[in-house]
Amino acid sequence: MPLDESIRFFAATDVGRVRSHNEDNFLIDRRLGLFIVADGMGGHAAGEVASAMAVRLVHEEVKKGRALIEAFASGEQGGTPPRRVLQLLEQSLQRASARIYETAQADRAKRGMGTTCSVLLMAGDTSFVAHAGDSRVYLIRQGKVQQLTEDHTLHNDLLKRGLFTPEQLERVAQRNAITRALGIFEQLDIDTQFVETQPGDVFLLCSDGLHGYFESPVDLIDPLAADDDSGVKQLIAMANERGGKDNITAIHVRVGSTGAEAEARARRQLHKRETLAKMRLFSRLTSRELRRVLEVAFLRVCKPGEAVMTEGESGDELFIVLAGQLRVQTGDSALSVLGPGEHVGEMALLRQSPRSATVISDTTSEMLVVKRADFYELLRKEPELSVKLLWQLLGVLADRLDQTSRDLRSAREEGSSLEPVFGDENATGERPTLPTIEIDPTQFSGPPTQRGT
Repeated sequence: MPLDESIRFFAATDVGRVRSHNEDNFLIDRRLGLFIVADGMGGHAAGEVASAMAVRLVHEEVKKGRALIEAFASGEQGGTPPRRVLQLLEQSLQRASARIYETAQADRAKRGMGTTCSVLLMAGDTSFVAHAGDSRVYLIRQGKVQQLTEDHTLHNDLLKRGLFTPEQLERVAQRNAITRALGIFEQLDIDTQFVETQPGDVFLLCSDGLHGYFESPVDLIDPLAADDDSGVKQLIAMANERGGKDNITAIHVRVGSTGAEAEARARRQLHKRETLAKMRLFSRLTSRELRRVLEVAFLRVCKPGEAVMTEGESGDELFIVLAGQLRVQTGDSALSVLGPGEHVGEMALLRQSPRSATVISDTTSEMLVVKRADFYELLRKEPELSVKLLWQLLGVLADRLDQTSRDLRSAREEGSSLEPVFGDENATGERPTLPTIEIDPTQFSGPPTQRGT
């Protein structure tokens, strides 16, 4: 599925003023919506080999997942959550890294070669990022600059751990050493995330030969306001004027800002985030953690009268209502009505058991759906988020138990206030005798059943 016509992109690379050859590489595949920047390292031109291998191998691996990407972009019913696409990118970089590592081990001249790799994949309304090293991906939205990637350097690691102040780090030797890169080690952790693309968004992928010379966010905003290749040319010229000690590569991606459809898309995206943020289940999550939840969710639309779940059937999904109305019932008895911001099926995230009720869509309804396997994967990868989420889920279930206890107590009190069927009207004071009813056991084909909750 090719990129939307409203998306434009421009790219350039330069050797800089000090290096004799360019070890940076980049790749753009418009049909895939794929953008890659890689900055190689290693002597005897091995860095150039590593970065070239990275862009080629990652491209080949992502192409194998074209059907998955297209299914996500088209929003096909049945659901492809963002996490599936992120896993594709993660595995693509890991496989490329393993191939580069094998090549380096087989050739003494290439031992120790490696490369950074920053990837942007645009599919439908979503932009996916995968990253290792100190190349960067920036997002400029409504005049504000956000660095989407984190530098995998000794400097940044020490700073995050609070072991040094920025001033102390200036005196640390090798502070700019790369701590994560493709090909350096046999196994590699990849950072991944996604953002919901909005009209007017601007992305910049660049090597450290460019961002190393940024003095403020304004250095990006003004040049990238242009809707042509002058922006990347201006940024490269700036880096060369300020030293040009490394190779310089930049890819500038622009999302069209006009059209009622694009504006409606932005409103839908905002509505999803706001709906989750207002729910008790997700109320303690940060913006980043909410994005992580959205990574494992997919959209389902139900027509009026369509069953969302059926009593007695097994299920493994949580449903979060974004729009419309759902009716919860058991047998022919209506239990409740659910609207936007409410959810049903949370027990299916914790255990496999038959559904205790049927849920019908009374109107055209939109729901976010989270499957149990994806929920467990999220908890495994995000320990802090998992504590918050499980604590809130415990509170929700406790409230449900309290409500059930109140309903039972109310039912008992109502039952005890009723007149007995057989009173003491009999003048003799004796209870009337019930007539005898003969039951033929052969009329029943099987044992009685007990409905679970």
